Order: sequence, then C-alpha cells, then structure tokens
Amino acid sequence: MTSTDVPQIYLDHQATTAVDERVVEAMLPYFNNKFGNAASRNHQFGWDAEQATQNARETMATGINAKSREIVFTSGATESNNLAILGVAKMYAPKGKHLITCSTEHKAVLDPMAALENAGYEVTVLSVDAKGNIDLNELRNAIREDTILVSLMMANNEIGTMHPVKAIGDICHENGVLFHTDATQAVGKELIDVQEMNIDLLSGSAHKMYGPKGVGFLYVRRRNPRVRIEPVFYGGGHERGMRSGTLNVPGIVGMAKAFEICLTDRDADHQRITALRDSLQAQLAAELTHLTVNGDENNRLACSLNISFAFVEGESMLMGMSGIAVSSGSACTSASLEPSYVLRAMGVGDDLAHSSIRFSLGRFTTQQEVDRAAELTISTVKRLRDMSPLYEMALEGIDVASVSWGAH
Repeated sequence: MTSTDVPQIYLDHQATTAVDERVVEAMLPYFNNKFGNAASRNHQFGWDAEQATQNARETMATGINAKSREIVFTSGATESNNLAILGVAKMYAPKGKHLITCSTEHKAVLDPMAALENAGYEVTVLSVDAKGNIDLNELRNAIREDTILVSLMMANNEIGTMHPVKAIGDICHENGVLFHTDATQAVGKELIDVQEMNIDLLSGSAHKMYGPKGVGFLYVRRRNPRVRIEPVFYGGGHERGMRSGTLNVPGIVGMAKAFEICLTDRDADHQRITALRDSLQAQLAAELTHLTVNGDENNRLACSLNISFAFVEGESMLMGMSGIAVSSGSACTSASLEPSYVLRAMGVGDDLAHSSIRFSLGRFTTQQEVDRAAELTISTVKRLRDMSPLYEMALEGIDVASVSWGAH
C-alpha cells in the first residue's frame, strides 16, 4: 500500500483507536530508562516497574469502583474473555456445567463457549430483538440450578446497542449465578460501577480507548461473592496465580493513562461525539432514501452508527469510499461472502445485512471529516444505485422481495 492509498478520514474507532500523544509520553520511559521486570524484587529497576504497575492497577480499579487487587492484567480483551469464561467453567464445574450468553456477543465470547460445549458443557444462547436487545424474562427463565455463569456484553461492537447490565447483574445475583460482561466497547466511554451493577467479572482492552494494542485487563470480584478462576495457561504464577507471564509494563502504564484521560474527558467527549454522529446520520438521511439504522437508536454507544443502504453491496461501497476508513457488515472468507452474524441474529435479511456500513467516530474526529464522509457516502450510494435494476424497480413501486426470479 502506498501513502496515497492510506485513508484520510478514520471512522472505524470501534475497531481500534489512535494512541493519544499523552499516552505515548507516559509510556516512553518504561521502554528504556525504567525497563525493569515488575517481578524482579531485588533492585531498583524491578521496584520502579512494580510501582508503575501498582499505580496503573489503582487507576483501573478506581475507574470502575473496584479494588486494585481485583484487577488482572492481560494481553487484551480476547484473553480476558477467555480467562473469565474458561476459568470460571473449570473452577465451578463441580457446581454445574451450564452457561448463558447471547447470539450477538463478540467471537471472543462465543468461541470459548463453543469450545466448552465440545468439552461437555451446556450453553444457552439468548436471542435478541430487531434492535439487538435481549429479553430479561428469557434470561430469568434460562437460569437453572446448574447455571454457573452468564456472559453478556455491555455494548455491541457492530451496532452499539447496550445491554441493561445492572438489571442483568441483579438477576444473576438473585439467583446465585456469576455475571461476566465484555465491556471492551464501553470502558472509558460509559459510566461503569461494578458494585452498583453487580458485575463479577469484566473485560476491557486499552486499544479501544486511545491506548496501545496488546494489553487489557480482567476485573475479578473478591467479595460478595468471592470469584475464583482457574488459569488458562501456566507459568510463574503472576497476577495472583490467575495469569502467568512477564507483565507488559509500558502497555499497562499506557492503558492506565488512556483510561485516566477518558475518565476526565468522558462527559465532554460523549456530548461532542454524539453530536457528530447525529450530524452524519442526519446528512445521510436528508439525501438518501431506503436507509435502515441497525441497533437501538435510543440505547447505543455515542460513537456508533450502523446503517444498511438498500440496493447497494457493502463491499462495493467500501471500494467507492476509498478515502474513508469504515467497516462493512460483510466478512470475506476464503470461499464466500457471509453477512454479519450480529445483523442476522437481529432478523436483518441477507440483502440489507450485505449493504450495511459501520461508521464509528472518536475523540479526534472533526465536523469537517464528518461532512466529507457524508458527501462521499452519498455520492457513492447514488452512483451504485444508478447501476442497480433493483433500485429502479423499487422507485417504480415494485416490491422487489415479491418478484419471482425463476426461469420461464
């Protein structure tokens, strides 16, 4: 890829974020001057590294109303999710082998759940409505005597819909079941209080909140109830035996600094980003018909806008919008083009699922970028629809879905 091919407008913040310059500055000393191993207890280099990780632990804990000893550092949210789900499953197997999750969870939750099924556990997968919301009564009814864990995300990575985590936590605690939430998309963006919300385990990642890639954390409750997890892999017994491996000190320092900035700026960022997202949505709606906003418009992340553009193929749109970095609802595999499983779970038809684009805005997004993105999206959709016989039929009032395409 040449420099001229690099997208100039970045609207894919739910995939990853740029590292804030203040975060880079905080990390730099721990690459050279303070490069010690946090597990080296015999000299100043190790003490400095250990103190840095302890300070970071305090920052992460305070930001979610936890205790520092409840924070376990990991390589990212995928590892955190696996550690929570597999670790609880192994530890609590004598009590039961039933877990509950949802059809729209991230693959980092669904795949370990599937692995547990292959190992003899039973998993109930809750359905969602057309906006991506679960039915709390379905959750209540799914809980059994042998249920050991409910894992439901705080906010969806594709559509931004937010689950009612406090209500979920209350239901779980009423029934003596542990509650894990994948909060990757919400940490640093939404108010999180693990005590108030009755969350027992919570996963997060630095690179979704303007921190470095390759570092994350898992909150593990120590009281009321005390949660115990088996490690997923073994080594030197780091992180109180839950996660062995030399700590990524620069990354941990960076994650804590990123979270600290998010907590300070959260309200202002939330307000500004919401306004930018609404501006983008309004501009698109003013110029284009046959748009469908995917997700719950009244209960979603400020940064998130997922729209299906009927009669247009998402992959074709991405090619036409080469100046903007966004995500398509289609995922290329080696032999097929599969629509998003999240949209399918919501009942979105393959045609609309294939035409979906996820725009996700962030701290560094400007109004000028939003205006340019809207302009380029509108022109691309209009150009592609001009070539679509299906769109022409729709304009003539023909219900395309009712047409029989069989040979005569």
